[in-house]
Amino acid sequence: MTTSNTGDIITLKEACELLNCHPNTLRKWDNSGFLKAIRFGARRDRRYHRADIEKLISQKT
Repeated sequence: MTTSNTGDIITLKEACELLNCHPNTLRKWDNSGFLKAIRFGARRDRRYHRADIEKLISQKT
């Protein structure tokens, strides 16, 4: 799946690639409130704001 037209929202897989972490890590972060996900559709798939991911990356470096 690709990002939205604006590029502001990314998938769980894309977020994992940017953060170099396992999908379960992002799921745990969402459940704990560390990095909140946006939930979409009947399956409640997780999506993330690109700005939130970039903020985490900048804090890490």
